[in-house]
Amino acid sequence: MQPPRKIVYHKKSRTLEVNFETTASLIPAELLRVYSPSAEVRGHGADQRKLETGKKYVAIKKIEPVGNYAVRLIFDDGHDSGLYAWDYLHQLGENLDSYWQEYLADLKAANASRLPTIPVGQWNPKA
Repeated sequence: MQPPRKIVYHKKSRTLEVNFETTASLIPAELLRVYSPSAEVRGHGADQRKLETGKKYVAIKKIEPVGNYAVRLIFDDGHDSGLYAWDYLHQLGENLDSYWQEYLADLKAANASRLPTIPVGQWNPKA
């Protein structure tokens, strides 16, 4: 697959704009993070994907090109091991709604949340 013509991260909306020759997508950083192609998240088989929770506000800190076939996304939660090949970015963008619905269904089934947890003793409502 040909590389995208343009990849731009929009900090305010936390979305990655990926423009290929015939398609353009805005992919939320949260979705990129929870569907990271890394072995840490994906596992080593289709049924081994780890459900990532609490990633609603995750952001991309850096985008590094990897050869002429992918980018490495470095997230502000420290995750940096996924290589996003052009075909995978294209697939995420083209099937964005399906991926969102699957993610939300997985969260619901696990009684989990997109919201990050606040460590005990860290939240102060008067601050």
